[in-house]
Amino acid sequence: MGSGIVKRSVSIAGHRTSISLEEPFWQILREIAEREKLSIQSLIGRIDAERGEQNLSSAIRVFVLMDLRNRG
Repeated sequence: MGSGIVKRSVSIAGHRTSISLEEPFWQILREIAEREKLSIQSLIGRIDAERGEQNLSSAIRVFVLMDLRNRG
């Protein structure tokens, strides 16, 4: 699994935005979305709605980290 930055476009709250994350974060985000029976876009929308002033890419990384931590 590579760790390079991957940029993807998603629609959130009716507008398109690009998100840059390392591939391992995209991978775990897909796993979380599948586990919760959500699309990645819906999961990102939920993270976006709860992030406050935090940068979206950072909020996603923290969300993934907390999910992994809570699993263990």
